[in-house]
Amino acid sequence: MSLIAKMRPEPGLRVLVTAGASGIGKAIAEAFLEADARVHLCDVSQAAIDTFLELHPDVGASLADVSDESAVDRMFEEVQGRLGGLDVLINNAGIAGPTGKVDEIDPDEWRRTIDIDLTGQFLVVRRAVPLLRAAGGGLIVNISSVAGRLGYALRTPYAAAKWGVVGLTASLAKEVGPDGIRVNAILPGIVRGERIDKVIAARAKSLGRPHGEVEQTYLEKVSLRRMVEPDDVAAMALLLAAPAGQNISGQALSVCGNVETL
Repeated sequence: MSLIAKMRPEPGLRVLVTAGASGIGKAIAEAFLEADARVHLCDVSQAAIDTFLELHPDVGASLADVSDESAVDRMFEEVQGRLGGLDVLINNAGIAGPTGKVDEIDPDEWRRTIDIDLTGQFLVVRRAVPLLRAAGGGLIVNISSVAGRLGYALRTPYAAAKWGVVGLTASLAKEVGPDGIRVNAILPGIVRGERIDKVIAARAKSLGRPHGEVEQTYLEKVSLRRMVEPDDVAAMALLLAAPAGQNISGQALSVCGNVETL
């Protein structure tokens, strides 16, 4: 196999993408479809699912909140029924969580962020691992964040969860490596889109500063002085799923333009 061929995932991979109907998840799902994978996705928004299926009617989809164990169980029944197994899990679902000083954060908002961003990833991988093991091996990609390697003032619930995702990834890679299952985390930086716009708006409000001024302070902390695109994250996921990624496991891989601090 040529080096260029090794950069492409093999066709026919059975792929599950959580929160796959919009944002980064949508970019990843569409990238795998372009690579001739069989894709199933879940999302909490039926409207987003419907819009995605209008463009890609052959994709399987489940309405599911990954923090709900019973919903995750139903999703995997649907994955098993539609795909007959699993080769790749993209564990992408997450929320931004609250912005504010730690003594001002509502404990319910803290719990909700941890439930979705960290416990949700656990609930999904615990069901995915047996399917990957039965397939003779496979790949798990947990989506973390550069907040999973940097402190993030005013975003403590989110940062705590994303650090937890990195720990989950490193630990799981050791546990399931002997089964031929590779586990990596992707740490996106400032990704262009609706979510970062809302995050910047919330931070601007918390600090009492203009939106444009706060956005500029974000970019000044990135060595390349630019946001990354959802497709940049999708490209890393494809590489990990390709033969070229067969010996990459237990890694936290930043796709961020080198975010220096948050």
